[in-house]
Amino acid sequence: MKNPIKATVRRIHPAILVVAGVLFAALLFSSRFMARSQEEDPAVATQFATPVRPPAGVSTVQQNILQIATLHWYAANLATQFTTGSEAYGVAFDGRNMWVSNLGNSNVTKLQANDGTVLGTFTVGLSPIALAYDGANMWVANINSNNVMKLSGSTGAVLGTFTVGTQPNALAFDGTNIWVANGGTNNITVLRASTGATVATYPSSGVYPAGLAFDGAHMWIANNLSGNVTEMSSTGTVLGTFTVGTEPAGIVFDGAHIWVGNYGSNNVTELSSNGTVLGTFSVSGGPNGLVYDGANIWVTGFNGSKVTELKASTGATLGTFAVGRQPAAAAFDGADIWVTNYGSGTVSKL
Repeated sequence: MKNPIKATVRRIHPAILVVAGVLFAALLFSSRFMARSQEEDPAVATQFATPVRPPAGVSTVQQNILQIATLHWYAANLATQFTTGSEAYGVAFDGRNMWVSNLGNSNVTKLQANDGTVLGTFTVGLSPIALAYDGANMWVANINSNNVMKLSGSTGAVLGTFTVGTQPNALAFDGTNIWVANGGTNNITVLRASTGATVATYPSSGVYPAGLAFDGAHMWIANNLSGNVTEMSSTGTVLGTFTVGTEPAGIVFDGAHIWVGNYGSNNVTELSSNGTVLGTFSVSGGPNGLVYDGANIWVTGFNGSKVTELKASTGATLGTFAVGRQPAAAAFDGADIWVTNYGSGTVSKL
């Protein structure tokens, strides 16, 4: 192979070779000069550097753009944070966008899930603390207004305001109705999602209901000041009350079992469908909000700045990930975990 290559070179006119050599030398010198200048002179480095601006709404990005693009599988270790509002608390996914309730501002922020762009900020009642999506509209529990508001999922317009019990602090949708946990009156209000009409009000059979999870047939209620969980039928019949840890708050269904975050005892309880305790797993920092991603359980630690991931099949800790201060609630958008940071006024995307 070497001989034909040499023969070809010999057929090129000498003048052309000279010109090519000069151009190559000039390009080589120019590239070396620019590289050395940028190393030695910060002003020149700045001149030639390509400006990089964070996406709209991003307050903190702990990865550069290449890392985000090429190491997305590692993204949970370093969160991207978006500014929302004061005391960000509740979070919900509507199939396309994320909604965050800003307890300190009495409003709700709607963000585009793919890049965190703010699509709107909508005024609601006093201290919005929880959100639930019914497939078309977003519901907001205003803990200090003692009511629930229904917002248009497309525009954010208020479609209705409905009085419930005192200190409503958790919401869940069962496919037809919106369930509201009223911590101050120790009961559950059920509202018709289509109209907002009150269907029923049921005693929670525990003190200060603070979390709701629907398993496809029954509603599970975390009673924060009773240290237990209630299983309730769609007609309000109590099917069982089961002891868990201290100050249960967040609760989620993984398709087979119920998981409860026990804020006061720094652990998570896994219950079977009949209420049997299947395991208790240590999670530090005051477990508060839980979400299931299809394989694992994510738990926010309100007393710190991290989220813990547990393997749903075993309860084993898979990792802990830094977020903002006082992470409160979490939601899954089908690809990423979103966490509200109450103490930072931000939402983290993992």
